[in-house]
Amino acid sequence: MSRTFKRILVITGDHTRPDPTKRGARYNEEDFATHAAMQAAFESLSGYEFSFCSDHSRLLERLRSDPPDLVVNFCDTGFYNVPTQELHLPAFMELFGVPYSGAPPSAMVLCYDKAIVRLVAQAHGVAVPWEHYHFADANPDRIQDRFPALIKPNTADGSVGITKDAVVHSRAEMRAYLGWLRTALPGRDALIQEYLPGPEYGFGLIGNPESSLEALPALEVDFSRLPEGLAPILSYESKALPDSPYWTEIKFKRATLSRDEEKSLAEAARLLFARLGLRDYARFDFRVGADGVPKLMEINPNPAWANDGKLAFMAGFADLSYTDMLRRILEAAIARLTRASG
Repeated sequence: MSRTFKRILVITGDHTRPDPTKRGARYNEEDFATHAAMQAAFESLSGYEFSFCSDHSRLLERLRSDPPDLVVNFCDTGFYNVPTQELHLPAFMELFGVPYSGAPPSAMVLCYDKAIVRLVAQAHGVAVPWEHYHFADANPDRIQDRFPALIKPNTADGSVGITKDAVVHSRAEMRAYLGWLRTALPGRDALIQEYLPGPEYGFGLIGNPESSLEALPALEVDFSRLPEGLAPILSYESKALPDSPYWTEIKFKRATLSRDEEKSLAEAARLLFARLGLRDYARFDFRVGADGVPKLMEINPNPAWANDGKLAFMAGFADLSYTDMLRRILEAAIARLTRASG
């Protein structure tokens, strides 16, 4: 008997608890607005019965006592908004046989470690930036002089640990930023990475390799409005500080890539999607180096689903509404699960 997917539970982050990736480490008006837009979009889809959960205190018991036909796992902040526990929800659902959308725990573990993602990409011939892995307690004097450089935590989400000062131009600046990181994120290893001065692109994929894995039109981050002297990066300020020009002046636009360039990057994204075991949807970020070569920056399984996020912009470039985007993610999960059960 074929499985039916009518009762859908959408799980998000916990609105009542602190969240280190958000302004003031808590949910704000803009977060509630995107949640409301997402809920309205899903509820406009016919043929399903949607419910929504943003309270994690009884979530696991709810999943055990009254499992839905499918969970849309939009909890990209982690269980109880703990980033290292993002994989815990899909792991729990697998243990108790609850079908869900998006990446499995194994893919989340791999993609959370940026250095591992870089090594996997490099092994498959995808261009990556030069990088030095810096253990939290290591001596920074041993780091090779290669400036300018971008410093960021090896494991973090939402640009946590990447501020406006993350691009360093000297050993003194590097030591100062690493010192700040040790205080802000104790025990967190860091990456000292070749700074890529060229355009930054986002690629979104929806679907699965065994059927149809659609590449959305590429997005470019538009830094042209940033005041002179500010490093053109998507820093923490761009996501959490409304008074910062990083928040107000950075925009997204359709990338102006040649057909061959866009095809090449989409092929790299598809290859890594399959290799890392991603499912249903993902986002890949590239940036062009001083040598003119686009290089992989990071991979985002279960990327931000908000109506003002990168994935929604890319869907818009393909003339897909926000509701269309959510429908395609949902249908990709259902098609995958139907194949697996049939």
